[in-house]
Amino acid sequence: MDWPNHEGAWREWRSASSGSRMHHGWILAGKKGLGKHDFALAAAAELVAEAGVPQPSDPANHPDILTLTYGPKDDKAEKAAADGKPHELARSIRVKQIRAMQRRLTTRPTLGSRRVVIIDPADDLERASANALLKSLEEPPPGTFFLLVTHSPARLLPTIRSRCRVLRFPPLSDAQLSAMLDAAGASSDPEARAGALKAAEGSFGAAMRFAQQDLGSLARAMETLLAQGDNAMAGRGELVRLIGPRPDRERIQATFDLAQALVAARARETASNPERGALVEAHAKLVRLAGEAPVHNYDTGLLALEIGTLLVGARAASEPADG
Repeated sequence: MDWPNHEGAWREWRSASSGSRMHHGWILAGKKGLGKHDFALAAAAELVAEAGVPQPSDPANHPDILTLTYGPKDDKAEKAAADGKPHELARSIRVKQIRAMQRRLTTRPTLGSRRVVIIDPADDLERASANALLKSLEEPPPGTFFLLVTHSPARLLPTIRSRCRVLRFPPLSDAQLSAMLDAAGASSDPEARAGALKAAEGSFGAAMRFAQQDLGSLARAMETLLAQGDNAMAGRGELVRLIGPRPDRERIQATFDLAQALVAARARETASNPERGALVEAHAKLVRLAGEAPVHNYDTGLLALEIGTLLVGARAASEPADG
């Protein structure tokens, strides 16, 4: 896929890689859905390639490019994974994954003199995992480079950030997003497209989730709650209906992305300081709820009501007091 927001990152990366001393640790920073993982694979392939040495066509299958991401949740899931069966993934990158990677680094690269470790998302390293990784960043084996894909760099240990160079990936423009949605075969319905662009806030991943989930009517319901409130609970009831009785994880995530994007957009547009403050607080609560919901297995009906109540509450809190 062609990512038009990668031009600056490529210039900086290739300028560094053509120098005499390439930095061994890199943080690829930007919101979700900006193609950072695609960049990491392509950059790693350039880094490990050597003249006269045949390379695999797919960098994801390169023996000298190691990718660490969410592994199986527990022993049962590990057995299912080993048997090629569906399994649940952990919500963090475990220390045993870092230890296994470090054991690999004690051997020589397979095809050339360089090896790249991609950690995606590095935001979700467990504390013990982050501390273990720090040792490798402090004393990297010869020819070893680390690419840490992160959506929230502030969540990384300061000591990890201090040992890495940062590449930042800017959000996509609406025109770029629209062209990418066309190339991906997403719906061209004007209302759905406008909703996808607004909800995405520059993220192609978010725009695709919105388009695939057909959330146009859900966006209208949320905007109504933000604009008009919901004294009789009818609006929140409609939100429950639109989200559905058994939404999968993708639909729940898309719903949270949409709610957060609409609140953030309204906060940017308002000229009222009280309203902006209420919207910022609602956004923070939505982010927190999104993080808690998968862990605590919320009832989806109650979850939809809670989302609606936060939207209504942001409007109510921003209204001036009587008198």
